[in-house]
Amino acid sequence: MESTIILLEKTDQATKQMLQNVVDRKKKFEALKKKHLHSLWVTMIIAALFLVYLYFYIVVPYSYSFFKMFSVFVDHFSHFLFLAAAFGLYGYMILIKKKLDKAEKEFQLLRCEIINKSKQLWEKEDEWKSRHKVFEMMKKNYDINLYHENK
Repeated sequence: MESTIILLEKTDQATKQMLQNVVDRKKKFEALKKKHLHSLWVTMIIAALFLVYLYFYIVVPYSYSFFKMFSVFVDHFSHFLFLAAAFGLYGYMILIKKKLDKAEKEFQLLRCEIINKSKQLWEKEDEWKSRHKVFEMMKKNYDINLYHENK
């Protein structure tokens, strides 16, 4: 558990665990976001290199005949490997995007659950008055907004 969450006063253990879970899901979401961005850039660069290669080494020299372009492309196994790598990276990027969307949904649902249950989590009068300190700490340390449900 994060040290800043452990040190919270006037917050029970169940609430601390919920706050820790939302922090963990935020970290998972941010890691997947970074991974998706890297896979996006690698996919775009590989696809661009492949298209430039095709244009300069197949299309330009053999533009007089589509059949000749096709046969030159098929003659070299490395062309298929390059094409498979581009499509494989694209598939990997889509897979990471799906995981990213799922992680974001889980994070937002848990965050909204904490917001909706805040009256129950800090039900005592002195706890209710000090909950803004918890919300400020979460916003400052982890960039998690617990004031509003909107992103």
